Order: sequence, then C-alpha cells, then structure tokens
Amino acid sequence: MTYCIALRLDSGILFASDSRTNAGVDHVATFGKMKVFEHPNERVMVVLSSGNLSITQSVINILEQHRHADQGGPTIWSVSSMYDVACLVGEALREVQRRDGPHLAAGNIDASASLLVGGQIKGEDPRLFNIYPQGNFIEASADTLYFQLGEGKYGKPVLDRVITTATNPVDAIKCVLVSFDSTIRSNISVGLPIDVMWYPRDSLRAGVHKRIVEGDAYFSMLRQAWGTGLRRVFGELGNPDWMS
Repeated sequence: MTYCIALRLDSGILFASDSRTNAGVDHVATFGKMKVFEHPNERVMVVLSSGNLSITQSVINILEQHRHADQGGPTIWSVSSMYDVACLVGEALREVQRRDGPHLAAGNIDASASLLVGGQIKGEDPRLFNIYPQGNFIEASADTLYFQLGEGKYGKPVLDRVITTATNPVDAIKCVLVSFDSTIRSNISVGLPIDVMWYPRDSLRAGVHKRIVEGDAYFSMLRQAWGTGLRRVFGELGNPDWMS
C-alpha cells in the first residue's frame, strides 16, 4: 500500500508521498514514489504513483525516454499544456498494462496503478490531475483542491478541516505531515521516508524538495505535539448530559 497527496493552492502545488512497498508483513522495502521532470524556466512536472510497482516504474521509464524520443510525436517535453501531459501519462499507463497485464493476471497479481500528475508549463496556470488505473483522469478544481492515492482515509479529516485554496505553503506542509502521521499510526503499510516537494506558482522551477526520514527532528516534534494537543482538546470537551 502507499499514501500520496497533492494539493493545488493559490500559491502553488504541494506534493508528498511515502516510500513503503510491501508484499506481506515479511517483505517490506523502500522505493521512492515521486518523480520530478524539470526544464527550468519552461516547465515542471511531478508524478506520484501508487499500485503495482513494476507497472508504475515502467510508466516512469516511458516518460523519461520521452526526453530522447524523435520529434515526430508528442512528448511530455514538447506538448503545450498539462492536460496533454496527463493524456500522455494515461497512454503510457495503458501501454504498460496491455503489455504486462495479462501475464500478471495469469499469476493472480493485481496490475492496477494510479498516478497524480501536476505542475506548470509556461503560458498556463499550474494544474493537477488524478489518473485512474484505466488511464482516464480528472482535474483538481476550486471545489476539489487535493487528491490522495492509496491509504487516504486516515489522513483525510485533517486536510478537510484545514486546507483551503488560500492556505499558505508552511501551513499546508504542516497539515500534510499531520495527515501522514495519522496514516502511519493507523496503517502499517504506510511508512517513512516521506518525500515532500513544494512547487511555487509561476516559478517554473522545482522548489523545496525534502526527504523526511526516521528520527527527523521536525517530524518527531510535530507528531508528539499533535498527539499531545489532541489529548488536551479531547479532555476539554464537555460531557454528554445524558450520561450523568
């Protein structure tokens, strides 16, 4: 399992992903699930992935090969909109599933995968897309500010209570890390390290890129303070009259 989040704010896009993969409790490994594609001053594109690791790695390899592809067809480096980038990612996902899906199905292995694709190409606003296992997708909007992949239910409540389009990047990062802490605490299939990348609107350059590992001082402080704060607020809640 995995947990990935991408938030489209007024000031930019925040991406975060855990790094745990597992095929049972006795086979746990660490693989990064965030890939940044950057052509400074022209475009920045970020892909977060969830699902069958071999499928998602093959999709990323296809996108990387676009840099060296013949100029006869569209690539993530040549198209003029993030919508077109999302289409290419969806096509790459379908291509890999057509090639590998039947063989995985024969071994009763789930070949499904999902991706979040966001960023900005010069000449348009930052955009964020959620690409489904079938290769189709939806786009973030003023009504849907963020997308999650994987084990999202434990970390969703804090996002819904805190995040708005106007949330500043520092508060957004704090909220996302609390969301990860809530998920890690409740589900063993999600774990550190956490990769975080902040893309500032109109910068056309990758912004802050941080990997949070076990023992990270800020994350340790945050999870302790959040737990303590929750217990304090819970203790301050009034008791139900009908239990008197």
